[in-house]
Amino acid sequence: MERLFWVLFIIVVLQRLGELWLARRNGQRMRRRGAVEWGARHYPAAVLIHVFFLLSWWVEVMWFQPPTPPWWPVPLGIFWLAQGLRFWVLKSLGPYWNTRVLVVPGMRPIRHGPYRWLRHPNNLTVVLEMVSLPLIFGAWFTALVPTGINVAFLLCVRIPVENAALRHAAHSTMPNSTKSAK
Repeated sequence: MERLFWVLFIIVVLQRLGELWLARRNGQRMRRRGAVEWGARHYPAAVLIHVFFLLSWWVEVMWFQPPTPPWWPVPLGIFWLAQGLRFWVLKSLGPYWNTRVLVVPGMRPIRHGPYRWLRHPNNLTVVLEMVSLPLIFGAWFTALVPTGINVAFLLCVRIPVENAALRHAAHSTMPNSTKSAK
């Protein structure tokens, strides 16, 4: 199981670093199109929560070595389903995907892909990962505490900011307000 931990840990860390690179690139392009950032002050807290999660997961699994539950394939399957959802989100948002809340004024919200059914599928992906990854290895503290902090942050801070930004952009009277983000 230690090998599986390291494989998943490295995958997730590299994925997060790749997402930060992609977010920076997409953000630069969006800002050239007039994008406005919402909730910039909360962004460091979001990063801190993710770092706390990764450190907690590593410490709990490697130092405390909790027993692996016999049902560990279930959370592993949930993790891989979350990865599928993550890539569907990335593909659906394309150049508009970001870790920050950036909105190009006048652009209508995306309504295809998982956004047909869910308003915040990227946030769902993160929560599914934060629950499933530690549970694969019996790391209950990490599955509950950092994930609980993240859920509270999402519900009280991030999602309200995203919703306000999207409402504002959808009601913008900018000249490009008839364009849709595809």
